[in-house]
Amino acid sequence: MLHEGMGRREFLKRAAQAAAAAVVSGGIGRAAVPEEKNVPLSDTIPTRALGKTGVELPILGYGGAALPTAWGNPLSYEDRAKLVRYAYDRGVRYFDTAGNYLESQWILGRALKDVRNDVYLATKVETTVPGQVRKAVEKSLEELKTDYLDVIQIHGTPGIEQMSVAQAMKIHGELLKLRDERIVRLIGFSAHSYFDKALALISTGGFDHCMLSYGYLPRGHDQVLSSRMVALRNACVAKAHELDMCIAAMKVIGAGLLGAWSGYIVPGFDKKRREQLPAAAIRYVLDDKRIHLLTIGMRLKEEIDANIETLSGDVTYTADDRALLAEFCARAFDSEPIKAMRID
Repeated sequence: MLHEGMGRREFLKRAAQAAAAAVVSGGIGRAAVPEEKNVPLSDTIPTRALGKTGVELPILGYGGAALPTAWGNPLSYEDRAKLVRYAYDRGVRYFDTAGNYLESQWILGRALKDVRNDVYLATKVETTVPGQVRKAVEKSLEELKTDYLDVIQIHGTPGIEQMSVAQAMKIHGELLKLRDERIVRLIGFSAHSYFDKALALISTGGFDHCMLSYGYLPRGHDQVLSSRMVALRNACVAKAHELDMCIAAMKVIGAGLLGAWSGYIVPGFDKKRREQLPAAAIRYVLDDKRIHLLTIGMRLKEEIDANIETLSGDVTYTADDRALLAEFCARAFDSEPIKAMRID
């Protein structure tokens, strides 16, 4: 029944607004994931198929942890939104963030709102309480200005690191409900280390996607990985490949240790050779054809341009790359900053 004094046109307008608001405030709507989604690709970045997902995307993904001011991004809010849009304009189509990445989700939502169906948005839930999963996803939808997620992941830290495998699978069960409601398309998880748990999760066969720390410099969240953890990480890649999961690599450039922070880690290292480290690190990871995506945090346009330039050229991992990385990392492991990192 129309409210007294409200015309039919105004009634329909308000009803539509209320339905849209329900997605981001009062609850999650149903059947939001598009039946078909064909992301337009540019020819600037090579693509790889993401395992059994049936999706093909550029191999360079944008890591949203590079956006918060508190984590080292020097740009204004407006310029960070422009930075994300610049990455899209240059051909990036996969954007990864998390519920606890401070203002990252808000920035991505603002920058990509009008091209939402032309990108893959991936975020994470950090809660260890199954009953809080839906609320966490609602918050992400609101901040990302969307009514569906292409990828939802159980966060590694905080998240899987703080849970048993059985607890993590309870979170997985809540994400399955959201997939059944067509609010999320793919389910995954991330892991900085604790690859024994990650291997168990992969082996369940219940995940479409995993994002693992994978780089020449074996860095986890706040530690250098032990040889045991590296071996377990390699077992994760092998098992995920066997199950045809999408495998994304993070910490490709050692969270900046082989990039923006390399001069701090090894002062006095030849500047020209130091500038070649990120490209060598990227080629090292891409040499493993089982890796489908590189999720790299990029704080400046220059970093986006440099990574795309690397990927648009010959990505063969060379003997020179190997020698450069070996020399730098040998000196890096003797540096005080890395000595201070916990060794698992």
